Amino acid sequence: MNLQRVDLNLLVYLDVLLREKNVTRASEQLGITQPAMSNILRRLRKLFNDPLLIRSSEGMTPTERALELQPRVRELLSDLTHLLEPRTEFRPYTSNRVFRIMASDYAEATLVPRLVKTLRSEAPNVVLDFLTPSDVSYRDMEQGRVDLAINRFNEIPQSFHQVLVWRDTFSCLLSADSPYVHRFNLKNYLKAQHVWVSKTGMGVGFGVNPDKSGGLGSIDAALHRLGQKRHISVFTRHYQMPAMLVANRDLIATLPTRVARMQANNADIVIKEPPFFIPEFELTMAWSPLLQHHPAHRWLRQLILHVARQLINEEKQIAPIQDALFDGSLHTQALELEEIDPDRR
Repeated sequence: MNLQRVDLNLLVYLDVLLREKNVTRASEQLGITQPAMSNILRRLRKLFNDPLLIRSSEGMTPTERALELQPRVRELLSDLTHLLEPRTEFRPYTSNRVFRIMASDYAEATLVPRLVKTLRSEAPNVVLDFLTPSDVSYRDMEQGRVDLAINRFNEIPQSFHQVLVWRDTFSCLLSADSPYVHRFNLKNYLKAQHVWVSKTGMGVGFGVNPDKSGGLGSIDAALHRLGQKRHISVFTRHYQMPAMLVANRDLIATLPTRVARMQANNADIVIKEPPFFIPEFELTMAWSPLLQHHPAHRWLRQLILHVARQLINEEKQIAPIQDALFDGSLHTQALELEEIDPDRR
């Protein structure tokens, strides 16, 4: 094919069409009429010799060829945007840019306080707007309306860039007056009532069915592999709640170790290692390919990873002291930050 005879603007239209999967919405976003958008779709079909979008009961469904093209077109447009943007240096100390970050409650509890503290000295006029997972959709991310998402992702669009922030394990919080403090084994763990706390992924959350162990997360999945099931009395999506709730003598909260360690100096709470194996989990930072090369965005990503490294290094020094105080061997894993293998997305 002679590239000089191809209208490269068609790739911009294709990107929007595949994202919206709707001719009317695509035309509105691009500021053109619906007939013009329909004509562009016909040209695209001819160019790629494929229907690209097919009408179905659920609307317009992308073909296999369209699904193959989508991440490649998005990456190509991102590279072109970077190529055409003027080279400007980001000056954090004088910038008043607003960064919008979707952060899970876990990330807010463990990572965000140190990030904000660091920003006060390095970029005092920068504004951080933190959103919850329920506030944000993947489309918001894809279009660059949200700068970053920091969360535990069960799945994520293949076109997104992502990096591992850290890994964490699980620990249990009990009241110091709990009848299970000195006999903390699997039998008594299952005898107790439990606090469930989690919010992963993105989008509006739904109520939890206590009678179904499937979909409740890695803790209940680990118990299911043992043929066991815990009795959950309270479901919450906020990590500050368990420390207050376990004041009830019969409640146990199993939650990430980094959150549990925040109660290390609370004389009313005891931290225990779970009496069964629970796989570790990953906290991940993800962003749209549209923002991959932006200087300000790149600075923010590097700062977040720097703050995470600082916290990990401090844990390596503090953990042995805290472990000596806890009844049980806590095993927070402080690993070097690493890029996520694209094949694992």
